[in-house]
Amino acid sequence: MTAVVRPGRATSLQGLFAPRSIALVGATDKSGWSLSTYQNLLGHGFTGPVHLVNPRTPEVHGRKAHKSLTAIGEPVDLAYVMVPTPAVLDVLSEGAELGIRNYVVLTAGFGETGTEGRRREEELHAFVREKGLNVLGPNGNGYVNAAAGITPYGLAITQPPPAGPVGVVLQSGALASAVLNFMHARNVGLSMLTSMGNEMSLSVTDVIDHLVDDPATEVIALFLETVRHPEEFARVARRAAEAGKPIVALKIGASRLASRTAQAHTGALVGDDRVVDAAFRRLGVLRVHSLEELILTAGLLARTGPLPGGRIGVVTPSGGACEIIADRAEQEGLEIPPFAPGTTARLKEAVPDFATVQNPLDVTGYVLVDRTLLARALETVAADPGIDVVLALVDLPRVPPADPEAARAYFGAFAECIRKTDKPVVVSGNVLTDITETGRRLQEETGFPYIAGGIDHAMNALGAAVRWSRSLPDVLREELSAPAPADVTPGRPGETWAEHRAARLLAEHGVPVVPSVRTADEHEAVAAAERLGYPVVLKAAADGLQHKSDIGGVRLGLAGPDAVRSAFRDVRAALQSSGYGADPAVLVQPQRTGGTELLVGVVRDPTWGLTLAVGLGGVWVEVLADSALRLLPVTHADVRSALGELRGARLLDGARGTEPADLDAVAEVVVRIGELAGSLGPRLESLEVNPLWVRGARVEALDALVTWA
Repeated sequence: MTAVVRPGRATSLQGLFAPRSIALVGATDKSGWSLSTYQNLLGHGFTGPVHLVNPRTPEVHGRKAHKSLTAIGEPVDLAYVMVPTPAVLDVLSEGAELGIRNYVVLTAGFGETGTEGRRREEELHAFVREKGLNVLGPNGNGYVNAAAGITPYGLAITQPPPAGPVGVVLQSGALASAVLNFMHARNVGLSMLTSMGNEMSLSVTDVIDHLVDDPATEVIALFLETVRHPEEFARVARRAAEAGKPIVALKIGASRLASRTAQAHTGALVGDDRVVDAAFRRLGVLRVHSLEELILTAGLLARTGPLPGGRIGVVTPSGGACEIIADRAEQEGLEIPPFAPGTTARLKEAVPDFATVQNPLDVTGYVLVDRTLLARALETVAADPGIDVVLALVDLPRVPPADPEAARAYFGAFAECIRKTDKPVVVSGNVLTDITETGRRLQEETGFPYIAGGIDHAMNALGAAVRWSRSLPDVLREELSAPAPADVTPGRPGETWAEHRAARLLAEHGVPVVPSVRTADEHEAVAAAERLGYPVVLKAAADGLQHKSDIGGVRLGLAGPDAVRSAFRDVRAALQSSGYGADPAVLVQPQRTGGTELLVGVVRDPTWGLTLAVGLGGVWVEVLADSALRLLPVTHADVRSALGELRGARLLDGARGTEPADLDAVAEVVVRIGELAGSLGPRLESLEVNPLWVRGARVEALDALVTWA
């Protein structure tokens, strides 16, 4: 896939993230930022020249300082800018004249500070676009390229994580050091960490693009406050999926949808945070909810890559751990199947007589007597044809062992056993603790694999890895094309089309709708009821009326002419008292009984666009709040999957002897509703069918509402 480059930036970030020479502009002994950046570069492996620039001081950090970039007198690949806010543009202007294309701007005081700061940032951005510069920041700490030993990063790095396969991108400067420290504590290997700052020029998506092409990066971990460029984010997420590189994201924050959208029932089910879930699901981005999960899940995926399935074989020396793992597996949607007969027979020969051979397998404390027992059991479980992944519970020593040679032999043999298996093996400790220098040395000396935290975090990460692996075929499928625009004149700005107009729109576009007659007096209403067949329903019909039942505008179960006349008068009176004119109309419909009522709604999210919600419908929709979300467009399979996620999904299966719903017929209608919504253009704010009545293969829209932006 060809990269999309926004105007004003270079096509490659190689010079930014792998410079051969660096200038620290604004270097000074008075700044801890300056000293930390300088010491990071010298102390973490950068071998190129580091030039210090300060026009007022001849010596900084014990070395000669140049008065300007020009005074350096030789090419510079990257300028790290720490000058006062008003001087930043002058530095970039001088650098651009010298051919310097890449900058990290540590300086704050721009868009994050208010009106004057935004003006400064816009001025700076206009210059950057004009000159085609790569600028990380402003108001950012820089980056740590651990794979190449290049660390133009403004905070002291006291405990660097090992170089490794996880690339980290953060919309936060303060959290970067915490992430680095936690990666060190868990021995998770880092390829590169980038602190984005204000994203004036380069955005998160630009850095993801770079990491997708970076051979040192196998997994991408994101801390996101917002997704600034959703279309670009979707593009780079698909590029990552195509490259087999998982993206794990901790997305914080929530915002409300527009107030008019929230008035529809669907608005009670769709919020910004849930739309983010739907968007990430579509794009194959794994969403987590803590920094610990972010790093541990990324570390596990870097070890396993795509997993063949979710059938887990568990090998531990603890019965209590087996029970915890069984509970957590069910919560994560993982299966712990019985062992095959042959596996059971071989395990009975290996474990002591007092052990119970089952999955999860507790090999018992006999591991203290037979140091080969756990590894041999793992090898047997890994050979089981019904197992996709093996989970082994092993803790590294925290203090130097009494017999270091025996410890090396034990962990080395275990590591060799894992390497020989043809199934992925995930190793977990019992609880989440730091890996000490003792454990770190043992891992380095023996090749013992990554340990995915304690049981809870390991099961989180394993469940996420299985979900990502299962989602890949859907993520990599050919993108659905948008439906052709419908020949429909949108309503007036802010207008709501009530049922009589919305239902006609649905019917004209192939959505089955309950028969309905709009009547002007009670005689017409009775005649319509006679034609449609009793029992019937009477409903208020008035432009702009969203919730008929709220004003007493619905009457059900009308079995004869007298009931229809009385109901007509009641409904009309309700409309009149609510200000809908002197002679408002009333709809007559046949009453549908039995079956299940669903809600199918589409709302326009301000970031991600049209979002489909399916859930249990009728009057209980907001009380039950049982729904599943998907971004449009959707396929038949997407809808079937969403229906299966509902807590009330069993109602569609024919619970308590009721007729099961034809889910293929339901999915066909829901897809059609989604296609209609997509064809109505950018003026559509929401389209709702509530309820969508389902009885066997019969599917009908019983009520509908359309809101125009």
